[in-house]
Amino acid sequence: MAKDKSVAGKRIAVIGAGWAGCAAAVELSRRQAQVTLLEASRTLGGRARKVAIQEHTLDNGQHILLGAYDATLTMMRQIGIPLNQAFLRLPLQMVYPSLDEGMEFIAPQLPAPLHLLVALLRAKGLSRQDKMALARFSTTARWMGWQLHQDCSVSELLERFDQTPALCQLMWVPLCIAALNTPPERASAQVFLHVLRDSLGAGRAASDMLIPKWDLSALLPENAQKFIENAGGSVRSGMNIKRLIENRENKNTTEKNIMKWRLGYDTDEVLSNQEFDAVIIATGAEQAGRLLNTVLTEQKITPLPALEYESITTCYLQYSPELRLSRPFFALRDQPERQHWGQFVFDRGQLHADQAGLLAVVVSASDQATDLGNEALSNAIALQLATMFKMPELAKPKWQQIISEKRATFSCTPSLQRPDNQIGLENCFIAGDYTKCDYPATLEAAVRSGIAAARLC
Repeated sequence: MAKDKSVAGKRIAVIGAGWAGCAAAVELSRRQAQVTLLEASRTLGGRARKVAIQEHTLDNGQHILLGAYDATLTMMRQIGIPLNQAFLRLPLQMVYPSLDEGMEFIAPQLPAPLHLLVALLRAKGLSRQDKMALARFSTTARWMGWQLHQDCSVSELLERFDQTPALCQLMWVPLCIAALNTPPERASAQVFLHVLRDSLGAGRAASDMLIPKWDLSALLPENAQKFIENAGGSVRSGMNIKRLIENRENKNTTEKNIMKWRLGYDTDEVLSNQEFDAVIIATGAEQAGRLLNTVLTEQKITPLPALEYESITTCYLQYSPELRLSRPFFALRDQPERQHWGQFVFDRGQLHADQAGLLAVVVSASDQATDLGNEALSNAIALQLATMFKMPELAKPKWQQIISEKRATFSCTPSLQRPDNQIGLENCFIAGDYTKCDYPATLEAAVRSGIAAARLC
């Protein structure tokens, strides 16, 4: 490791071992800081972690990454993740089970932007008018530099670009909900354009879809822990930090006071004999506010803003091991009026040999769906699959399991003011997918934020 004099030897605490906290701790360890990573739960990973279900190790939510996630993929390489083993890499695609109610759009292995042009020409289920509208959107967005003078909703953007109803329903709305986890009528068009810029508007590999073969904890948090500990740092789970305690140190009369921090946890006990040169709060936004807002208010610094949240639900359905879809994943038309809630379905058996016959169905921005209750929702999703794939056996899985993250992401609304990593407290920073960033609340946004906070130290 190259020695970085700015942080080498400094004692730095990172509170929260989600993806932002792990990224911050790895970046600091690379620069030879003395890192202590603290996590309240027993499993690292935050809102992207493994869970045990029916003797399987699965994820608390089915994820898909993009080739454009440079910070995440670079960090995975740094901590020793073999990307070709950890992911199934597929070209950009939006394929529905049936052309009767969907389309087939698959980008070939060609240089950008030729891959999108050929995909558009070959697309099935889209009319000439639909294809012209998509081409017009892409061309105009590039000409605009993927920037708006003033943010608006994604729905307004699509209307402004004269996108057809079919194209909105089959392409833009599913992409918006998958990327921003916010319905298009209240999702930020500017953030959506940022995602499109770095995927559709970049090199061909940037638009590739990466489906994890490994569970989410193995993808980054567990290997991050090994990296941190090998660098001399420590990772402590089950540590619920309750208080930040300021401690000013005056070395001599000619130097200004130096802010250091101590941490109180659980029943107001203080971490014994531990004083930190800097602290990074890498918890969720609400927990960060509870830790920081009293201190910020006392020092007449603007408190962290309150955010609105969106849920994400994943429904796991186990069938006979012989069951296999014709592709690793499909898009699904969600039509609440028909009790069709699923938006994407993944064939886990094509990712893990020991998960044959297991399907994972994702419902983003899922508040309305979860109001049904877990049993009714999983039954409705099973019937949706049976109808869409014309496979009656899909209506009766051997077992089914719903996992909902109620606060999976913040609502990514137009012109949302997101806080900086630097909040005005000396030697104290925040990290998380909710901080100021071009991206919505994604794994990439979390990793970028963690790295940015580490560099501020």
